[in-house]
Amino acid sequence: MFFSPWEWHIKNNEIVNWLNYPMGFTSYWRIPILFIVSGMGTRFAFSNKTGKSYIYERISRLFLPLIVGMLIVVPPQVYLERLTQGLDFHNYFDFYPHYFEGVYPSGNFSWHHLWFLPYLLLMSIVATPLFLYLRKEKRFLVEKFKSLINKYSVSLYLLIVPFIPIELLFENKSMTHALFGDWYALVFYFVFFISGYLLISIKSSFWNAVIRIRHLTLIIGVLSFSIIVIFDINRLIFSMVKIVNIWSWILAIFGFAAKYLNRQSSLIKYRNKAVYPFYILHQTITIICGYFLINIDLHYSLKMAIMIVATFGGSWLIYEFIILKIPIIQPLFGVKRIKTIANKA
Repeated sequence: MFFSPWEWHIKNNEIVNWLNYPMGFTSYWRIPILFIVSGMGTRFAFSNKTGKSYIYERISRLFLPLIVGMLIVVPPQVYLERLTQGLDFHNYFDFYPHYFEGVYPSGNFSWHHLWFLPYLLLMSIVATPLFLYLRKEKRFLVEKFKSLINKYSVSLYLLIVPFIPIELLFENKSMTHALFGDWYALVFYFVFFISGYLLISIKSSFWNAVIRIRHLTLIIGVLSFSIIVIFDINRLIFSMVKIVNIWSWILAIFGFAAKYLNRQSSLIKYRNKAVYPFYILHQTITIICGYFLINIDLHYSLKMAIMIVATFGGSWLIYEFIILKIPIIQPLFGVKRIKTIANKA
C-alpha cells in the first residue's frame, strides 16, 4: 500500500504501478478468507461454551484489544500521516490530545486497520442464536449439506448462491470500514463468517472435498481472475465472476493446505498465538518505517525489503520480549494461556 497507486495513509515518493496486479489479485479474497477462518474458529469456541460465556469471551478477545489499539497502536499512524500532510506538531505528545478531535478522515480518532475487530464482534453477537441452533447434533441443514458434499465435492460452490441477491441489492459496493452505514461490507462478510462455521461443522467431509477438487478450484480461480483483468464486462457479470473468483481461491487455498500443511507442529502452535498480536502491531511499524524512508534516494525494491524485515522483525520483538514477558498486558493484545505456549516454544 505504501508503494502502490491505491490510496493509503502515507505514500512513497515513487509510485510502483505494476503493484496494481498482485494487490488486485489478493484484494478479492484476503479479507473474505479471514472471516471464513473466524467462523471456523467460532465453531471450536462454541464446542464447550454457553451462548452467554461465548459472547463474554468474544468481548474480552475483540473489544479490549480494539480499545487498547485505538488508544496506543493507531495514534502514531495518524500522527505521521498528519506530518506528511504538512501539519506541525512539536512532537508526538503534543499531537496526542488532538487525536481525539473528530473522527477520521476529517478528524483524527480512528481504528484504522483494526476495523476487522468491531465487525467480527458485531457478527459474533448477532449470529450467536444461529450458531447455538446449528451446534446441536443431526441438524437437518448441516446433515443435508454434508451428504451433498460427500457425493459431489463441487457442491461447495453452492455457497455462492447467497451472494447473488447481495450483489443485486447493493448497487454501491464501496466499503468504508466505518461500521455504521457500511451495509454492503457487513452483509457481504457476514455470509463468509456463517459459511466458515457451516463448513467446519461438516468436519472431515469439508477437508476431503477441498482436497479432491483443489486442482479444479485452482484452475477456475486463474480463469476467473483472468476474465476480470482482461475483459471489460458489465457490472452484473463482473459481480458473478468476482464471487466465483473469491470462492475458487479460498477453496484452493484450503485444499492445498489440507493436503500438504495439515500436520502437528510446535512452530504452528506458536504462530497461532502470535498472529493476533502481529495483526494488531504490524501497520503501525510499517507506517513508522515508511515515514523515514519516503524521501530517501533508494530503489523501491530496497525500501520494500527494509519495510518487510522491519515490520515482521519489529512485531516479533515486541511480541517475544514484551507481550510474552509481561502477563498483565497479554489480554490487551488478545493473548490467552500464553505461559504454556511460551514454555513449549
